[in-house]
Amino acid sequence: MSGACDCMEYDAEGQIPVREALDRLREVAAPMVQAETVPLAEAAYRVLAEPLVAPRDVPAFDNVAVDGYAFAAAGLAENRETRLPLVEGRAAAGHPFPERVPPGTAVRVLTGAVLPAGTDTVAMEEQVRIENGRVVIPAGYRAGANARKRGEDVAAGGVLFGPGTRLLPQHLGVAASLGRGELTVYAPLRVAVFSSGDELREPGQPFAEGTVYDANRQILKALLAPLPVRVTDLGILADREEVVREALAAAAERFDVVVTSGGASRGDEDHMVRTVEALGRLHFWRVRMKPGRPIAFGRIGRAFFVGLPGNPVAAAVCFLLFARPLLLRLGGASWREPPRFPVPAAFSMRKKTGRTEFLRAMLVRREDGSLAARRIARQGSGILTGMTEADGIVTLEEPLAEVREGDPVPFTSFAEFGYPA
Repeated sequence: MSGACDCMEYDAEGQIPVREALDRLREVAAPMVQAETVPLAEAAYRVLAEPLVAPRDVPAFDNVAVDGYAFAAAGLAENRETRLPLVEGRAAAGHPFPERVPPGTAVRVLTGAVLPAGTDTVAMEEQVRIENGRVVIPAGYRAGANARKRGEDVAAGGVLFGPGTRLLPQHLGVAASLGRGELTVYAPLRVAVFSSGDELREPGQPFAEGTVYDANRQILKALLAPLPVRVTDLGILADREEVVREALAAAAERFDVVVTSGGASRGDEDHMVRTVEALGRLHFWRVRMKPGRPIAFGRIGRAFFVGLPGNPVAAAVCFLLFARPLLLRLGGASWREPPRFPVPAAFSMRKKTGRTEFLRAMLVRREDGSLAARRIARQGSGILTGMTEADGIVTLEEPLAEVREGDPVPFTSFAEFGYPA
C-alpha cells in the first residue's frame, strides 16, 4: 500500500475536485485488519472475510407455503371444480405425512410442512370447502401452486456473499438458514477521534465567553457507531504545535485511522496539516467543494489520517462523503459511494461554477403526489440545526451555474449512508 500512496502527488497551493479526492482515497484503500471468527449473534454490521457457501439446498425439501390441502395437479378437472377425497392425517411443520398420497386424493397440510409424497400442488384453505369428506377445489389451480421447491432460494455449493460484504440483519438471517453458528469476519478497525481548538469546551462544562461546546466529536462518534470500527475518544487538543504533534504521533502508533476535526486551515493556530506534513505525508488538502473545502487526507506511518473541517456541518458532510467509504474499505468492506437519485428541485438558485456544492434538502410532496427536493433555507456550515431538518443531500456539480425550480437534481437520502433521515 505504501507504493500506492507514494504515487499520489500533493500540490500545497492547489485544490482538487471532489471526484479526484474520492478516486485518490479509493486507490489507496485496502483492508488493513485481520480476520477473526465470531458467533453469529456478534457478526451484525461486521464485514465478511471469506465467502459464505451454502452447504445444502435451502429449502432442503419441497415444502408447503400456506395452510390448505395438498394433491397431485394431474387429478384436477378442466375449467370446473374438482372434488377430491381426503385421506386421514395431515402434514405439519416438523411432522411429515408418513405415507404417499394416492392419486386423485388430497391431504390436509400446514405451512412449512414437507410436501407429502405424491402431491405437487396446494390449495389455500380460504379458497376451498369441505363437503362429505371431500375437498372442493375451484377451477384455475395450476400445478405447483403454493408449494416451495427444494433449493429455490439457495442451491447447495453456491456462493451467497463474498468477502467484503457488510453483514446486515438479512445477511445474518441467510447465514442462520444455512445452519451457520459462526462467521469469519474482519476485526474492527481501530479509530481515534479528537477535536482541535482552544475555544472548545466539553458539553456539560460551565459556559465561558468566547468558547463553544464541541459538537463535532459527538457527531463523529455517532456517525462511526454503525460502522465496523472500535472508536477511542482522545478529547480536545489545545492549539499548540507541540501538543498536536505529540498527540498525532502517539495516535498513529496505536490506531489504524486518526480522524480529527478543526485546525485544518493555514492560520497561525492551525497546526494539523503542517504536523501531518512533518510527521508523515499529506496526500491532499483542500477540495473544490462547499461546505468542507479544507478537508485533508494523509498517512503517518501505517496509520491513515483524515482531517475534517471545524465547522460542524462541514465536518459531518465530509465524513459522509469521504471518511465513511474509506473506513469501510479499510475495514474490509467493498468500496461503495451511495447512489444519487434525480428528483425535481423545489427551489431556484444561482451557484458559483468551479466547485461542487452539497445542499441540505428535505423531500416535499407536490400536488401531483410526486416528491421534490426543497433546499433548507439556512445553508451555513456552522448552522447545525439545518441538518436536523434535512432528509438528505443534493449535489450540484462544478460546471453548474444555476438551478431552476423543476430541474432534476441528484439527491442522496441519509438512509443511503446507513443513517435514518
